[in-house]
Amino acid sequence: MGNKRKKDKSVVAENRKARHLYFLSDFMVAGLVLTGTEIKSIRAGSASLVDSYVYVRNGEAFVANMHIAAYKQGTIYNVDPLRDRKLLLHKQEIAKLNRHIAGKGSSTTCVPTKLFFSNGYAKLEIALAIGKKDYDKRESIKERDDKRYMDKALKDSRRSKDE
Repeated sequence: MGNKRKKDKSVVAENRKARHLYFLSDFMVAGLVLTGTEIKSIRAGSASLVDSYVYVRNGEAFVANMHIAAYKQGTIYNVDPLRDRKLLLHKQEIAKLNRHIAGKGSSTTCVPTKLFFSNGYAKLEIALAIGKKDYDKRESIKERDDKRYMDKALKDSRRSKDE
């Protein structure tokens, strides 16, 4: 029979700082327009989503400040590591992003959260984000610490019952 391609959902880069700095909602998956050397560099694990964001211009969505390091063997085919890269989204998705981002008085932005491969194609998970205040960040840290403490106590109590 035919050879079935394995489905790879391997995460190459993750923007963990975004979860700390923003309240995230409305996750979407977008394709990326990349060159061959950029794909090879991403497969080598040389990508970073720190400080990157999504913007809409002329009905097209782009990701800015996403760093993809130059491919070692790329020589003349390498491009600027911080260039803006076009996102492949449906018109309705772009319109939704534009409504939330460019709304008058809107404090919403759009940030990439994950870069991964799906069926051999590079995909970018993006989310609408609202900035957290300092007290929200402290609250998130406190909740995370409390959850960690509760999980540890539960694990210890189970361990003591087994002995």
